[in-house]
Amino acid sequence: MSNQSPITATRRTMLIGVLASVAIAAPRTLFAQSNPTGNTTMTNDGYTFELSSDVTRTPVRYRNRYGIEIAADLYRPKAFDASAKHPAIVIGPPHGGVKEQGVGIYAQEMAKRGFVALGFDPSYNGESGGEPRHITSPEIFAEDFSAGVDYLGALTEVDRERIGAIGMCGSGGFLLSQAAVDQRIKAVATTATYDISRVMRNGWQDSSSDADRQKMLAALSNQRWADIDAGSPQLQPTFPASMPAEGPDAITREFFEYYVEPRGRHPRSIGGFTLTSGLSHVNFGQLRHIADIAPRRIMLITGDIAHSRYFSETVHEQTKGNSELVVVPGARHIDLYDRVDVIPFDRLQNFFGEALA
Repeated sequence: MSNQSPITATRRTMLIGVLASVAIAAPRTLFAQSNPTGNTTMTNDGYTFELSSDVTRTPVRYRNRYGIEIAADLYRPKAFDASAKHPAIVIGPPHGGVKEQGVGIYAQEMAKRGFVALGFDPSYNGESGGEPRHITSPEIFAEDFSAGVDYLGALTEVDRERIGAIGMCGSGGFLLSQAAVDQRIKAVATTATYDISRVMRNGWQDSSSDADRQKMLAALSNQRWADIDAGSPQLQPTFPASMPAEGPDAITREFFEYYVEPRGRHPRSIGGFTLTSGLSHVNFGQLRHIADIAPRRIMLITGDIAHSRYFSETVHEQTKGNSELVVVPGARHIDLYDRVDVIPFDRLQNFFGEALA
């Protein structure tokens, strides 16, 4: 680690949740402390993609086991037989993403392929409830997947024995964690997986030392006093309103392409979580119990040039014999958020079609 102050190092480590690198070279001043506004590609209904004429989208609300109201969108095929029982999929967004972005694209594409699909905003973020805002929690974000299963299983048109889940980016790690204990999730697919808790505890590519972690924990512990004195929690830096003239490192630049530039920008996807959220991630640590998912099947989708590829490869190694690793040629991390010409939706359809048969 560099010889920067502990709190600066902590801010950089916290940014891993969205910007995906503890080696962020951009100075603190690159990040505005206000929400970005506007999106030149947003549709009139506030989404970053057009609604297909082949599906319907219905806003829904339900509560997780903590009583937090979850905001979600339910996608169904346009030619939908409500009298039959259908397979269903709950889909979680990237860490920091919202349902109007890539998660909606996944839900729409799976609905076009005959599934009832639910894309949600995690607790404390987007349009979902929970105070204070912009908490990130490995336990609650994992629970949000089970809450989605609860909701889908209560629908008369859904077969409770045929519910699967997809986790995008950080949600991939949260889903793997929850699927290990919630056996109602009959099949698991992740795309561009990030194990947020692993990288919070161990640093990017497990490069942090025990001393680095102790410095970070000291800074986060002191931040709790600062939050108490201020009367509200401090957010990590939020996304800037525009791309800085002097661009950041390559990984951060890739995330800016999606979250800051028109490609995927949304005003509720701000990039900043409460700094002290990092304590729970460090304590949660790396995924440890995913072997309990077996014999249920796992599909891990990554790109051959995705900076996050090592997370999927680690999970595949840990679950060898029970997982399928799909490496998409030429795909970066963010390309697996929204590039419908790159994301292997046909393989996802076949995977869930077999697993939920």
